[in-house]
Amino acid sequence: MRHKSSLIWVMLAGLLVCPALYGAELEENWNDFLHYTAIGRFELAGSYAEQIIESQPDPTLLLDLSEKNQEGYRLLLKIHADSDELREVSGKVLDLIEEGRYIRRTDPKIISQEIQRLSTTIKGRIAAEQRLKNAGEYAVSQMLAAMADPDRKNELAYITEALPKIGRPAIRPLVAALQMQNVAVKVEIIRSLGKIGYYEPLAYLKYEIETTDSEVIRTQATAAIERIDSGALKIPAAELFFRLGENYYDQDDSLAAAAEYDFANVWFWDAGKQTLIRREVNKEYFDELMTMRVCEWTLKADAAAGKAIGLWIAAFFRAESVGEPMPEYFDVGHADATTYATTAGPEYLHQALERAINDKDAYVALGVVEAMAVNAGEKSLLVRLETEQPLAKALSFSDRKVRYSAAIAFAEANPVNGFVGSDLIAENLAEAVLGQDIDEIGPEVAQNYALRAVGAMYKLAVVRNKIVDLSTAMPALIEVTQKSSPQMRVLAAGVLAHLESPQAQRAIAAMAMDEQSDNSVRIAAFGSLALSAKINANLLLTEQIEVIYGLVSSTETDANLRSAAAGAYGALNLPSEQVKNLILDQSKS
Repeated sequence: MRHKSSLIWVMLAGLLVCPALYGAELEENWNDFLHYTAIGRFELAGSYAEQIIESQPDPTLLLDLSEKNQEGYRLLLKIHADSDELREVSGKVLDLIEEGRYIRRTDPKIISQEIQRLSTTIKGRIAAEQRLKNAGEYAVSQMLAAMADPDRKNELAYITEALPKIGRPAIRPLVAALQMQNVAVKVEIIRSLGKIGYYEPLAYLKYEIETTDSEVIRTQATAAIERIDSGALKIPAAELFFRLGENYYDQDDSLAAAAEYDFANVWFWDAGKQTLIRREVNKEYFDELMTMRVCEWTLKADAAAGKAIGLWIAAFFRAESVGEPMPEYFDVGHADATTYATTAGPEYLHQALERAINDKDAYVALGVVEAMAVNAGEKSLLVRLETEQPLAKALSFSDRKVRYSAAIAFAEANPVNGFVGSDLIAENLAEAVLGQDIDEIGPEVAQNYALRAVGAMYKLAVVRNKIVDLSTAMPALIEVTQKSSPQMRVLAAGVLAHLESPQAQRAIAAMAMDEQSDNSVRIAAFGSLALSAKINANLLLTEQIEVIYGLVSSTETDANLRSAAAGAYGALNLPSEQVKNLILDQSKS
């Protein structure tokens, strides 16, 4: 029995000693890594860094070592920036240190202990306040929960004093928590926001004034706004929200997510559990997500604040431009930006487009213009925002795809009134059908634009649109009939058929007579030639007419091709002498 008891004590002693030995080994590797780095023995330094990484150390222990040796930590940062040889391993060591910093900062147990420590000694309270400030937004949820706990009333004064000392990082969770039902805690949140003294909460505080049934809340919110910026009391909450949304969209540095991490937090209020919920999101589109959320609050404050819709759409497109999956809180099946943009009216799309053009943001501009092409008619496309017509400006945008999409949108709408810049429609369509600068937009995208552009021109030609001068695109269309895909050639010939030009008609004839082409393409070309002849009369050269005559008169010509050629020949309305010869040539009498 005594032997068994001794064995247990030996095992417990081993458990207690191991962490100390483990910490000692980590510290030894850390010091050796820094030593050999400092004297330029990078190969040895790298081996000790690898040992640190492979040991999978407790990140908080490594953080402790870096804080004890600030010069060593600065050396690590420098070597990571300057040394190609040690950049990768030093980066991994830095990542571990940052992980330790995050663990220490966000550990719920540590935060809970520091909240309790607020109501101990003066020295303890000062230390706790500093550590809660370091915890930042992560401390807010537990502090609010402690404030709402009736069994912890004796701690309330210390917590409410510490809360505003966290500063700006506390604002986003605090404004989310304004949706809580506990009036007493809500009053303290409002007071804290006022003491923090930054503009971000103004819209939320004004919203409380406009919507609350509680006189206490209204009074405290008014006092908080007066403390931050009394002028905001004269501005509707919806307008304050919209301005905040624009600040997020413009990526105001003062609204940026914490710089230490590669992610950002978006805070929500769980009405059922009456608690804050944190959602990690990609830092690359944090500003855009916050823009969208603030725009949603704008519409909650005033459903008629339509300009928030345009900003919301622009922000959604810009979030998508990052190329990363949307946040999990969007849920499965959440529609994409294009779906919302297509559903939105042209008024809101013009707002988003004007913003994108001013920002030179090609991704947003392209998404909005493509939505316009689906849901807008001529009058909608030419909406004026003050003195500007955003879509007309898009015709001269720096990005080729935006220009092409704008031109196609106008063409599809069949404009009947000219406007400043309308001459650019045909110019951009012509560029698109030729697939210019494929390297800039890629072959598949260029091919898609070419087909859409020639299709749009064909529609304009059929309705004989008088605003878009397709004759300026004639050289491009002629080039298409000579070397593009069969579908493109056929459509281009269909457009040329409507142009009163010898070059246009002769290009169609050349395409029809091209023996290297598939018969289906030649037959379609003869159909376009017949149409051209009906509209514009005969504009062909004599030798072209003779070739067509030869096809019609030859018994070796494919029957369908011969029939198509005959139709075109008849449409040319040539002198009866040639028709007489055709009849007599087949006579047997």
